[in-house]
Amino acid sequence: MKLAFCLNYYFPFGGLQRDFLRIARVCQSRGHSITVYTMHWEGERPEGFSINIVNPRGLTNHTRSRDFARQAMEQLAASKCDLVVGFSRMPGLDVYYAADSCYREKVLSNRPFLSRFGGRFRVYSAMERAVFDAAAKTEILLISEAEKARFVRHYGTPEERFHLLPPGIEKSRIAPPDAPEIRQDLRNEYGLDAGDFMLLLIGSRFRTKGVDRAIKALSALPQQLRDKTGLYIVGQDKPDRYITLARRLGVEKNVYFLGGRSDIPRFLLGADLLIHPAYIENTGTVLIEAIAAGLPVLASQVCGYAGYVEDAGAGRLIPAPFVQETMNDQLASMLDRKELLIWQSNALNYARSADIFSLPEKAADLIESVGLRKIPC
Repeated sequence: MKLAFCLNYYFPFGGLQRDFLRIARVCQSRGHSITVYTMHWEGERPEGFSINIVNPRGLTNHTRSRDFARQAMEQLAASKCDLVVGFSRMPGLDVYYAADSCYREKVLSNRPFLSRFGGRFRVYSAMERAVFDAAAKTEILLISEAEKARFVRHYGTPEERFHLLPPGIEKSRIAPPDAPEIRQDLRNEYGLDAGDFMLLLIGSRFRTKGVDRAIKALSALPQQLRDKTGLYIVGQDKPDRYITLARRLGVEKNVYFLGGRSDIPRFLLGADLLIHPAYIENTGTVLIEAIAAGLPVLASQVCGYAGYVEDAGAGRLIPAPFVQETMNDQLASMLDRKELLIWQSNALNYARSADIFSLPEKAADLIESVGLRKIPC
């Protein structure tokens, strides 16, 4: 089949982008041709992919997204592709990979009242409705069971159009035999002693990922514990406001912004605790990656994959609704070497038997299934 993949942006450090690339590569390995439509591509271009850069018009993100969808669909109409797979919401998709939470739910529940009357809300709601409306034909690859109820509530999406996928992290995230050596090398690189604690936060949207919550919890640690604890933040975003917050709370020297990194597995092996106090998170793939690496986790209960942390016995969840003092207490109590070793052992044992790797293959199966139904024999 001739498959077209549509996504607003590609950069190598995003979770959605990594999922897209792995699914597309599995489809390619099965003999399908891959054409990509995107506004921006950053990084290496995979061999055999045809990548079309669309240059939309508009002064704002939502107007550019709308024009990207329009132009992409015009080009697709002329390309005679067999199936259109979207990783961004837009009209005309045969299959949509639902990595983002329900936009309409988010605005109506958590944003100021007047925000629902602006152009941004109208555009993004219309694009979401084009995918999830009861009358739409798009098949939905779901990666969070919790989100399904929200889409059904707002759009009346029929149950049979949802297809739940398991997690699908790369097997390179599994702790290798030389994990202790990799861990020590990383800790030597950052000048960490055996008694120091390395807290790791991974994510490219600092506001959504709860970087402010993490900095506040760090600052609330008892002085003796705080002095030997560092927060290492890996991801692409502007850190200025968070550096200011850390300075105001007296922990500026304990917080390190490392930017986007291609060596995430080293950090998962070298850290003592992954903290992921997200405000909203459809899945939280990094939670699964931490489990596979044997890294204990402290995460928001609202994360779609939070249940895996509980099932694995690999850490603790911050209850919803979020209370900063609760997270502060949980963090302080988790920085105990004996407890961390127990969570580490539980995580590694869980990773050996749980289905946390097959998402790309299962997604490709479903894409092929939709294609077979659409293309006449």
